[in-house]
Amino acid sequence: MAYVHIAVLAVVQGITEFLPVSSSGHLVLVPLFLQVPDQGLLIDIAVHVGTLGAVILYFWRDMWSIFGGITRLLKGRRDRGSKLAGLLLIGSVPVVAAGFLLNNLSPGGIRGLEVIGWATLGFGVLLLIADKIGMTLRRIEHLRWGDAVIIGMAQALALIPGTSRSGICMTAGRMMGMERHESARFAMLLGIPAIFAAGALKGWELYQSDNFQLTLDAILAAGLSFLTALVAITLMMAWLRRASFTIFGVYRILLGIFLLAISYRWIS
Repeated sequence: MAYVHIAVLAVVQGITEFLPVSSSGHLVLVPLFLQVPDQGLLIDIAVHVGTLGAVILYFWRDMWSIFGGITRLLKGRRDRGSKLAGLLLIGSVPVVAAGFLLNNLSPGGIRGLEVIGWATLGFGVLLLIADKIGMTLRRIEHLRWGDAVIIGMAQALALIPGTSRSGICMTAGRMMGMERHESARFAMLLGIPAIFAAGALKGWELYQSDNFQLTLDAILAAGLSFLTALVAITLMMAWLRRASFTIFGVYRILLGIFLLAISYRWIS
């Protein structure tokens, strides 16, 4: 792959992965505008792994609390860290199970432009509605086990490209009355097991391919996406402390319409 192609992919992924705007909806545009072949699922996974490193670094305090909570739970003591670990574990079960099934049925994933366009548009509308009607009363510590299951089931919908993994989790959180900042925080923490599982699975396939150039491309893409994701997360979390999801919902609707226009050849 050309280095320009890799750089654009990594930057686009880094910016859009944790914003509720659908990273796949943007990644599908890269080969269209650069006039290059689709980058393939392995490079997509590489840039996702880069963003995984960014979210772990940004939420290092939560990660420290989680690991400490697990250690204390093994000693028979429960605290906020162990509860958060349990919520993330329960919430991750639906997407891991659905992802494993999808990988067996369709190893290349679902990558149709029409599907991405409709999902980007439809879930953008849903985000706007949830943000409008949802109360802002609950924080992560107020979540129950059943809430984690519901948000986890919503996350499984992100296997439909264009849905936005973080976006659908934030939407579910807002419907449950979570504060905007807290819904984003939980959505990103919940993404850690999902992205790690997908990255491990496809990383093993990459290793088995014995393709040295593809491996170098993947490492470069992961590094660049890590840097851009770290900046994007910082800016979004600052934004959500004082504003709503409206700008993201409206942007998604416009992007979805644009993707559908390309798909149905309304524009060329």
